[in-house]
Amino acid sequence: MQSKINLAEQVSDEEKLYRYKGILYPTIMCPEDHLKALDNLEAREDDLMLVAYPKCGFNWMVGVLRKIIAQSTGIKTESKAPPLIEFLGADVIKLMEQSPSPRLLGTHMHPDNIPTTFNTKKTKMLVVFRNPKDTLVSFYHFSNNNPVLPSVKSWESFFSQFMSGEVPWGSYFDHALAWEKRMNDPNVMIVTYEGLKQDLSEGIRQISGFYGFPLTEAQVQQVTEDSSFKAMKESAASSHGTMGSVIFRKGEVGDWKNHFTPDQSREMDEAFNKHLAGTRMGEKLDYQRYCQ
Repeated sequence: MQSKINLAEQVSDEEKLYRYKGILYPTIMCPEDHLKALDNLEAREDDLMLVAYPKCGFNWMVGVLRKIIAQSTGIKTESKAPPLIEFLGADVIKLMEQSPSPRLLGTHMHPDNIPTTFNTKKTKMLVVFRNPKDTLVSFYHFSNNNPVLPSVKSWESFFSQFMSGEVPWGSYFDHALAWEKRMNDPNVMIVTYEGLKQDLSEGIRQISGFYGFPLTEAQVQQVTEDSSFKAMKESAASSHGTMGSVIFRKGEVGDWKNHFTPDQSREMDEAFNKHLAGTRMGEKLDYQRYCQ
């Protein structure tokens, strides 16, 4: 990661993002040859795939899943690199063919762009979503403090970019609507950041059961205790290196109220109603409760 940060210092803001199949991606972390190399990634039925739109709790859930695997199998997987398949590149993908199961993989990519091999192999996918107002705020701060992304000119400009889908990995609403179509898929489990914050123990029970890693109640409580946002943030330097403080910022529900103007709040309400009102995904996100 440090080498990527060093490289970012030599790259202009304009060069830090590029467009692939109509969607913006960070040039340094997932260049075009990485995305093309995903065509050669062979999924396994027992892979653990974690999917989340950026800043919806991906890194938090990586930590949770690693702890669930360790409790269930005794296998510890410690790595400072996030298991995002779009970060890997051809050489690493080749090496992964020798990796023992279960492999923990992840992505921020739109479901239509995830390699089809994960569908044909019926790989189980855990999908994490967060209310769009807090997602936007977290994305703003992440972009502001992440050297591999373009510096944010202002809160107002980032708000506009997010609302139009002109941010890395594309439109939040496009992602949500695409997963809405797969809510009945038995190999897909959709959870929310807010639901996990409210009752992490229950979330861990459901997630471990979904992946076929049954835990005792004592193990559930141990994972819960070690997986609070506070615990993750405290260990972020060892788990994520120099990016730890950037990745784990506040972890709060409702921080949007400290950023949104009344007009911006109304604009997001209208966008949510236009795209997700009356959908099962909209109901799952419980927008009225968390965003109004």
